[in-house]
Amino acid sequence: MTEVEIPGRLATRPRTRGFVVPWFVAQLDDGSYDFRTADARKLVRAARDKLCWMCGEPIGRWQTFIVGPMCAINRISSEPPSHRDCAEYAAAVCPFLTQREQRRRTDHLPEGHGSPAGIMIERQPGVTLLWVTREGYQLVRAPGGVLFRMGEPNECIWQCEGRSATRDEVLASIESGYPLLLAEAQRDGSAAIAALTLARGEVERLLPTEEVAA
Repeated sequence: MTEVEIPGRLATRPRTRGFVVPWFVAQLDDGSYDFRTADARKLVRAARDKLCWMCGEPIGRWQTFIVGPMCAINRISSEPPSHRDCAEYAAAVCPFLTQREQRRRTDHLPEGHGSPAGIMIERQPGVTLLWVTREGYQLVRAPGGVLFRMGEPNECIWQCEGRSATRDEVLASIESGYPLLLAEAQRDGSAAIAALTLARGEVERLLPTEEVAA
């Protein structure tokens, strides 16, 4: 973590245990931070005022979503986008994003903690995708709030354990998570299954071409 340069917009953020505290993290009553909790009020502000999810500053035309392969298939994110350099920093240092076997801890969550909108897939996907787009997003209403339909990508940056991911690593992540999306589509019928199959094919055209880690 100390070897990764902190982007200027994040350099002034508070720190705890050596970690930069992202703008979206809620501050608890005792003044501490729990990185697993997001401030719902900031999600509203980010969507309304086009603010970076990581640093809280205006985001501009280019926007980068930090997602997993399943989000790439349905083109939906539960979180707003960030500046590219803020997103690259998060993908390089966040323990949950960089440690393949890291599990999302749900014990002792702060009182009042809520789940993200939509249906959340509770798993560590093994790879992280930085979805860079100039088209921004559309808000989609969902149970529990809103989701973000990501615009057409201008660039896809696949990461695994803080480095560039190989094609095989991304494919393995898709194979492990796809049955969860397929089960949802099967409940909705043949049209949903056909749409999901098409969406998966579109994502596979965005995969890295190299077979070995950079």
